[in-house]
Parts: sequence; structure tokens; C-alpha cells
Amino acid sequence: MKRKMLLPIISGLLVVFFALAGCSSGNSSADAGGKNGKIELKLTHAVPEDHASHLALVAFKEKLAEKSNGKIDLKIFPNGQLYASDREAVEATQLGNVDMTMVATPTMASFEPAFMVFDLPFLFDNRDEAHKALDGELGKKLNELLPSQKLVGLGYGENGFRQYLNNVRPIHKPSDFKGLKFRVIENKLYQDAFDEMGANSSPLAFGETYSALQQNTFDGMDSPVSLVYAMKFYEVQKYLTIGDQTYAPLITVINKEKLDSMPEDLKEILLAEAQKMSVHQRELAYQQDTEQLKKLKEAGMEVNKLSDKDKKKFKSHLQPIYDKYSDQIGKDYLDAAIAAAKE
Repeated sequence: MKRKMLLPIISGLLVVFFALAGCSSGNSSADAGGKNGKIELKLTHAVPEDHASHLALVAFKEKLAEKSNGKIDLKIFPNGQLYASDREAVEATQLGNVDMTMVATPTMASFEPAFMVFDLPFLFDNRDEAHKALDGELGKKLNELLPSQKLVGLGYGENGFRQYLNNVRPIHKPSDFKGLKFRVIENKLYQDAFDEMGANSSPLAFGETYSALQQNTFDGMDSPVSLVYAMKFYEVQKYLTIGDQTYAPLITVINKEKLDSMPEDLKEILLAEAQKMSVHQRELAYQQDTEQLKKLKEAGMEVNKLSDKDKKKFKSHLQPIYDKYSDQIGKDYLDAAIAAAKE
């Protein structure tokens, strides 16, 4: 009687065992290549669909599908659909809630202080100097910091140089900032730099900035031309000063565990195409900067430009920011940036 009772139990256990074994085998295959060998990658970013970054990512998506014969499916979530701030997007990528993001490098400084090197005002005179830094020793050194943050750097794009905007007066000299309420990105160095010039600065998430300017919570902000146009800040800001004060790179990052789980051939395609995408994004950003500055003037913004002499006065005035943050950034990173600028 006992033997008859045991047989169904043993049979049932065997069924469960083989079912679990089958599931385990199937999951291993899915982890390596996804369903039917396909991999879906989710990427989030904060800018609108007509911005250079999104346009470059759409072309990137198409190239990945083409080069992988449809095995890599990149899904892009623009305009802060998933996360309102760059910081939230980075944290979500670290956790694996999304696979990738493209963010401004000042956000990365809150995870790795060395990224603050790009936030130093008037560090680069032009884009060529900045590109040498991104593609050279500095970019390499910064990428080496990312795996400890559960991230891998895929390439550097740009928002271009940041410019000054406000509703009160044109900016010609540091003292023109005195008393202005200024919105800054969520980065302490930026806040200290504006406070050094006499502004009353506070950080605010990018997605909330337009309404805050509209409601006169702030008098001004700083931003690349492309974002002034894309986000229609010209509707709520009167004066634009072309100072090229801070070069604003972007970085595309992927969750390290996700990248490591990809088959080698697909990983190689992703890495190669991401580098090409970054260069393409820079080209589009420069093109948009040039075209959209004209459109901002046509929209009624009053535009003035700092001379080289003016810029030297600003940099001299902001030397305390270099002194305060050089140790936090790290000598190796600062030296690499300065070396690129002198080449």
C-alpha cells in the first residue's frame, strides 16, 4: 500500500524536476541572446525629438538593427517620458530598470567627482580642444571610473558650449550677475561659480525649468543654444549672451551587467556603432547651434557676444572655483584636460 502511494509522489517530483531544468536552460539562453537570439535595449533621455541627441539616437537604432540583422532592438524613450532628470536616468540605468541613457556629464559628477573637470568655466576655447580631450587621455581616464558605478561608457557627444540667458539685462562682465536669481543644473560647482559672480543660484531639474522661468521663480539660467531653441526657453528669456563659458559634453552609458551578458558579436556591433553615433551627434549639435542661433534672433532674443578680452576677465574672476575644486577633480584629470587644450 505504501509503495503504491509513493509512486505518484515520485512521478510528480520527477515532472517538476525536469520542468525546472527546462526553464533553467531556457533562461540561460534568453540571458545571453534574448528571445530567438534578439536583444531589446531600452534607452531613456531628457531632450525633445527634434534635438540633435534624439536624431542621432534614431540613426543609431537603425544602424544597430541593420548591422545585427535585426538582433538588436533599441527602444528610445525621449523627452523625459520615463525619468524627469538626468540623475534619475543614471540611477535607473545602474539598477537595470533601463539599459542605457544619454546624459550631460555634469550629472555624472555626482557619481564620480572627476567628471567635474568639464564644469570648470572657460577651460576650453573651442570645440576642437574639447573633442581632443573627450577622444583622448581624459575621456579614457573617465571611462575607467564607470564600471565601479555599474556602468560602461559608450561614447561622448555634446550639447555644445553653454551660454548665459536672463530676463533682466545683457551680461558683459561678472558683476552683471549681481542679484540675479539663477537656475543651475544639479551640480555644486555650477552653483558656486554663479554665486562667485554675485548671483543667487539654485539647482532645479531640467524638466521643471521652463515653468519656473515662466513664473519668474528665476531670472535666468545657462544653456547650450540647441536646448534654448528645442525647449523654447526663448519664450521666457529675453537676453542671450554668447560666452562659450562651459563646454557641455554628453555621455552615453549602458548597464555593465547588460553589456556583459550580450553575445560577443552583438557587443562588438554595439560598441562600434555607439562611437560612430557620438561623432554624428556632435556634428548635428554643431549644425543645430549655428542654425538655431539665427532663429533665436528672429524670435526676438537680444544677443550679445563676449570678446576674448571679456572671457579672460571672467576666467580670472572665477579662479577661486579652480582652486576649490582641483583636488576633488584630481590632478591627473585636470592635467589631461589642460594638455588637450594646449595641443
